[in-house]
Amino acid sequence: MTHTAILSSESMGDGVVLLTLNRPERRNALSAQLRRDLTDALAGLAVDDSCQVVVLTGAGGTFCAGFDLKELQASDAPDELFADADAYHHAVHIFPKPIIAAICGPAVAGGLDLAAMCDIRVAQTDATFGQPQVRFGVPAAFELMRSVLAEPVARELCLTGRVVDAVEAERMGLVNHVVGHALDHALALALMIAASPAAAAVKAQIVAAQPQLFQP
Repeated sequence: MTHTAILSSESMGDGVVLLTLNRPERRNALSAQLRRDLTDALAGLAVDDSCQVVVLTGAGGTFCAGFDLKELQASDAPDELFADADAYHHAVHIFPKPIIAAICGPAVAGGLDLAAMCDIRVAQTDATFGQPQVRFGVPAAFELMRSVLAEPVARELCLTGRVVDAVEAERMGLVNHVVGHALDHALALALMIAASPAAAAVKAQIVAAQPQLFQP
């Protein structure tokens, strides 16, 4: 197991790697450093033959509360903090191996974007989803939301900032499964996918077919 202060990476065996956002005191908010660490980790896993599937989760009962607003507010040059944002989004969006999000607690704003860029989303019963930042003047990533949701639903979430629970998220097609323990279920799915000889080819088709967003 290897650790950084804010991201952990653990081989679970049989081709599965678990990445954990590890800023529970900030609800795993995506600071510039965490975005860089996640980008670097995925770059390494993309060429690591021992990794077939990645499971992504958050520590401390939260998946991810989005970008770190405290960091942005404290910065004299917030635009610089966003300078690498497209590279981070791009790295997740085109990652060449399947990613499963194991979601507990909030996955909101940039945290919902992160979950939406994963191939499969497994939600714990306490999970919540939304783009509440729009209420404070920060636009949602509509094109990304439209790629995983029916357009009328994507429009509603992106315009209203409404936060939905796991049951409604499953009903609207945002999550694949709602379960009592998201990580256990996600790891079981990951083992199933890692054992499939067609998984890499299917993921290549997924990347080729999805909209070309977040060009760095």
